[in-house]
Amino acid sequence: MDHIQCRRCAAEKPALERAPFRNELGARIQAEICRECWAEWLQHQTLLINHYGLDPRERKARDFLYEQIETVLLGGGEGEAIDTSQQGSIEW
Repeated sequence: MDHIQCRRCAAEKPALERAPFRNELGARIQAEICRECWAEWLQHQTLLINHYGLDPRERKARDFLYEQIETVLLGGGEGEAIDTSQQGSIEW
């Protein structure tokens, strides 16, 4: 089992077995984010998808989620706060 120095939690932990996406972002996540932090992200992503009614098959929704991945996991920032006034929609 490979271990990495996780960019998000700064600990040496098990790496993802494979990239979550077939693109550069997926390769970066596999190289820089541990399994535990990826699992936490998936929970947050589910909240975003359900709250805003996102369809990940739509390009705008994927772009929004990719932006959040860049901010939260790879940038070390905070994730999109769930704005209850915008439930079911999101400003594009």
